[in-house]
Amino acid sequence: MRKIIHLDMDCFYAAVEMRERPELAGQPVAVGGGGHRSVVTTCNYEARKFGVRSAMPGFMARERCPHLVFLPLRFDLYRAASQQIRGIFYEYTPLVEPLSLDEAYLDVSSLSEDGRYAWDIAKEIRARILAETGLTASAGIASNKMLAKIASDWRKPNGQFAILPDQVQEFMASLPVRKVWGIGPKSAERFASRGIHTCGDLQKISLPELMVQFGKWGEELYHLCRGEDSREVRPHRISKSLSNENTFSDNLGSLEACEAAIEILSEELLKELRQKSPDRKVRKAFVKVKFADFSRTTRECLCNEPSAEIYRMLLAGAYVRKNLPVRLLGTGVRFEEAAEVLQPELFE
Repeated sequence: MRKIIHLDMDCFYAAVEMRERPELAGQPVAVGGGGHRSVVTTCNYEARKFGVRSAMPGFMARERCPHLVFLPLRFDLYRAASQQIRGIFYEYTPLVEPLSLDEAYLDVSSLSEDGRYAWDIAKEIRARILAETGLTASAGIASNKMLAKIASDWRKPNGQFAILPDQVQEFMASLPVRKVWGIGPKSAERFASRGIHTCGDLQKISLPELMVQFGKWGEELYHLCRGEDSREVRPHRISKSLSNENTFSDNLGSLEACEAAIEILSEELLKELRQKSPDRKVRKAFVKVKFADFSRTTRECLCNEPSAEIYRMLLAGAYVRKNLPVRLLGTGVRFEEAAEVLQPELFE
């Protein structure tokens, strides 16, 4: 039985900025989104009370919260804080799988075998993060990655929640389908129109029927709605590519909104490429798009020197293939030869 902890920093970029600028305490703060056609990267909880969300166009955020404080992105600052936090993780286990600068899975099964409770380990890690960085984190503890990630959101901010093995069946029966990986607002609406509101409702649909409707994802749904996830925690490994992506809480409804989001993603990717893989030769640049109907497309081109302009061009070509609202965007590069490279995804 695995013991997995999902650690998720609370509104990370905004929290780091507020730590550096204590005079902003109590004020609504957004990181990114202050420029023309740009989008909010993240915001603090004071801003969220006004309905401001990540990936929201800056003008819309300003309409909802006229006194919102916009701050520019400072990735070097966030990376430094992330590295400090990640260093704490590695003091407990080598099995650390970063998902982004602000979240990671930790497999602490071996520590549990030595008599330590995963709950206590998560609590200790969170206390150390606060003491050493001044930032708060939330944690989820469970027997697999999916459940741990769901649990980490249960008592945010600055809390933790555990789903024990004998609680999984009851927990999943009442869990809203929206909480399952891959199900966004639009899909949840479609399920609701069929009377499917919880994972318990979804469990009533047979595996063949799900596969007919959703293909391979239908098979994943069959297991996920039952709380089943066999994926291991996988530390960084040798990779032939470097990429990042963002799943938006609200679908992007226009090419212009997608262009604003791809500009941020490509900037993050290119900075990471310069810092982590300056000597590696790039062979291709690519963009990944997942539409509101969950169909996916990738568009790529031969490219030695990727740029924001190239990613906008690739996005335009991929977007017209469906011309539907977009729920996920990603940018990436493929290298000419395999070499050791860290591949964290940067977007919060």
